[in-house]
Amino acid sequence: MHIPSPQSHLPTHDVTNQPPERGDADLWAQDAPLREAIAREGGQAEALAAYGATLGTAAMRAAAREANRVLPELRTFDRAGRRLDEVQFHPAYHQLMAAGIGGGYAAVAWEGGTGGHVTHAAMVYLHSQIEPGTCCPMTMTYAAVPALAASETLAAEWRPKLVSRAYDPSVRPVAEKAGATLGMAMTEKQGGSDVRANATRAEPAGDHWRLTGHKWFCSAPMSDGFLTLAQTANGLSCFLVPRWLEGERNAIHLMRLKDKLGNKANASAEIEYHGALAYLLGEEGQGVRTIIEMVHHTRLDTAMAPAGLMRGALGEALHWVRHRRVFQRGLIDQPLMRAVLADLALDVEGALALGLRVARAFDGTAEADRAFARIGVALAKFLNNKRCPQVTYEAMEVLGGMGYVEETPMPMYYREAPLNGIWEGSGNVICLDILRTLAKEPLAGEVLRDELAAARGADARYDAALKAHLERWPGLPAEAEARWFAESLAVLLTASVLLRHAPEAVGTGYAGSRLGESGRITGAIGGVDVAAILGRLEH
Repeated sequence: MHIPSPQSHLPTHDVTNQPPERGDADLWAQDAPLREAIAREGGQAEALAAYGATLGTAAMRAAAREANRVLPELRTFDRAGRRLDEVQFHPAYHQLMAAGIGGGYAAVAWEGGTGGHVTHAAMVYLHSQIEPGTCCPMTMTYAAVPALAASETLAAEWRPKLVSRAYDPSVRPVAEKAGATLGMAMTEKQGGSDVRANATRAEPAGDHWRLTGHKWFCSAPMSDGFLTLAQTANGLSCFLVPRWLEGERNAIHLMRLKDKLGNKANASAEIEYHGALAYLLGEEGQGVRTIIEMVHHTRLDTAMAPAGLMRGALGEALHWVRHRRVFQRGLIDQPLMRAVLADLALDVEGALALGLRVARAFDGTAEADRAFARIGVALAKFLNNKRCPQVTYEAMEVLGGMGYVEETPMPMYYREAPLNGIWEGSGNVICLDILRTLAKEPLAGEVLRDELAAARGADARYDAALKAHLERWPGLPAEAEARWFAESLAVLLTASVLLRHAPEAVGTGYAGSRLGESGRITGAIGGVDVAAILGRLEH
């Protein structure tokens, strides 16, 4: 009996209606709101143009994928049984770190140029679009610089290495390195945000100290040193703990790496100090006051990173809809999809504009600037991070099933979305900090009121919402209403910035949809100029 051979040469299907690879995408050239905000707030456009072009290449996107696919690996011992306490990374991780450090992520704010903090904040926004895990060690390095001012000796040794644009991951004492990174280890099992419950002990030993205890979270454990908190006879104090000593490793034991939801490329560890050598930074008993300078600056980054994550997710969604046809029409041309995208774009523009306005206050030298930086960074961190999970999810949904597939960066964005809201003070901690700042610093309240009043008359819905806020809370709210109060203030502040500086369609669109009568679901908006809002995403 004759059995016909299978016609395996016939194709099973043709690949159609699928977007092409994104290829190289210049993150600066394709972001009009970013370019406008940098011009307005005083950032360094030339440096950011170079940074955005570098990060947006297909090669960098591929490196980001590899750094998240091949996870960091803890090497506790060598084969002879000697302790190593090192973390091994995929080469792609080092490629991303070299691009960030070399581009000035950790250094530009401290080099004396115009708009250093604005430029740094924009770099956080850009880098978060590609690979947010590598932001962590660079952010902490940036933020450690002002904390080192508490010791002239330590600052003289460490500051030049931290602001170097040389990425040097070698295992050597800081004095022998071309550049260094500095991390933070505060959290303990029993305390969490209540760092005054920390139990790590510090004992004096000549010109240095010896630490004994544990830390439940130590991000970027391969940093060259850490700022940490420990108890002395005079109370909770801040110390700098070097990672590498002359001829030996410091007695910092990496117990295990955290198996995290996201932030996969970055290693986070549980560590123990076994008589680790440390140097006192600041005065004994003033540890929180010393390390808060670092926390203050890391909060700027945790306010900017969600803006970058949202922009990255929106960029993927836009690429999809521009090349996909559904029901005989281009997806980008369908009215309901356009409403969703415009709504997402308003959140991105708002987060970016507010974050960079706050960053300008970090660059200021007047007391009013410092006061606005303190209250503004808390409001921006709170609102931007509450919006980020919703925006990344909605952008993921735009891609349908493909948005749930690891071959796209959408799962990475989604896993990352909650993190910056948890880091450096979760939502409740931030809201209580807002109340304390307004209670203890009258100038913070004054500059905030001035910022809100500056947009009066630009939109009737804004005016009505501001009036309602002031009537509802003529003073500070009860603690139980702190989230409501913080959200209201943060949305009003974002609307104020957009109404004064963004195109009318964006400013009135944000005010109308966030302060008006729109629904609470993304895309449930009306009365906004969708075409004008989406048009800003074309270039």
